[in-house]
Amino acid sequence: MIRYYYLIPLKFLLTPGIFLGVLFSQTFSESAPVHTYSIVAYDQETGELGVAVQSHWFSVGSLVPWAKAGVGAVATQSFVKVEYGPDGLLLMENGKTAQEALNDLISQDDGASVRQVAMIDVNGNVAAHTGSKCIYAAGHQIGKNYSVQANLMDKESVWPAMAKAFEESQGDLAEKMMTALEAAEKEGGDIRGKQSAAMLIVTGTPTGIPWKDIVMDLRVDDHAEPLNELRRLIRIHRAYRHANKGDHYLENDDIEKALIEYEKASQFYPQNPELPYWAAITMASKGNLDKALPIFLDVFKREPRLRTLTPRLVNSGLLPDDKQMLKKILEVR
Repeated sequence: MIRYYYLIPLKFLLTPGIFLGVLFSQTFSESAPVHTYSIVAYDQETGELGVAVQSHWFSVGSLVPWAKAGVGAVATQSFVKVEYGPDGLLLMENGKTAQEALNDLISQDDGASVRQVAMIDVNGNVAAHTGSKCIYAAGHQIGKNYSVQANLMDKESVWPAMAKAFEESQGDLAEKMMTALEAAEKEGGDIRGKQSAAMLIVTGTPTGIPWKDIVMDLRVDDHAEPLNELRRLIRIHRAYRHANKGDHYLENDDIEKALIEYEKASQFYPQNPELPYWAAITMASKGNLDKALPIFLDVFKREPRLRTLTPRLVNSGLLPDDKQMLKKILEVR
């Protein structure tokens, strides 16, 4: 079991009526006050399961979101008890529905009144709990294949706004969950402000290799605009997924499809010349120098140091030891 202990400054102990004093009781000794808004969701078309969250708390992604491919997803927040994540997933993996797993854990938790937890299983069953002592404004809303939940919000309309945005949005699971987070912030969000955000998505059908089952795992631990930064990271993540697909097509000598994927990667992340650079290197090594040269031309203009790097790749086997080819690459202007 994971335990989190937090020291409270002396000034809080000496202030009459300060609510943080309860953290010294046995009930809250293993809690972290991660008040926040989040969403757990299931994509019926792809089988993907996901959690997305934002909070005015450092590194919310290390505490709130939990997911396992082919099992489910959990968001544990408010005076967060981290064990709801791994223990909830284990119960669902052993055949419990999301509601059964949540009921089991709440029944064993003396601090259930300050917890806020949502779970979704691989069949789309959803369960949520908002304890009676969660700090106002706090609540949750369950819909088809999702739950949104929030506490310590500016107002009670935050989580209904999240639900509406999720239901009306288009795109993949990442886009729909991101839209829900943005709707929460637009509605007022966390009354304390904003600091960190995270998104975790796993596949619905596990491969047996955990790292392959992760579709997306992004964290913004400390940022003035965490949602803007999370959206930027999602865009970059999409770029590299297309780049990886391009590499796969090149391995199978399907140059045309590879070029399409590389072009998509560049569209998602045009600021980074390294993405098309490695595409051009791979194409040149496969004997498609004519198609690679225009890419080298653009890349070298944007980042001249990549021109310096290129000859070094011969010794590593990433380019053939072909002096004529290398000369053509380096002379592009």
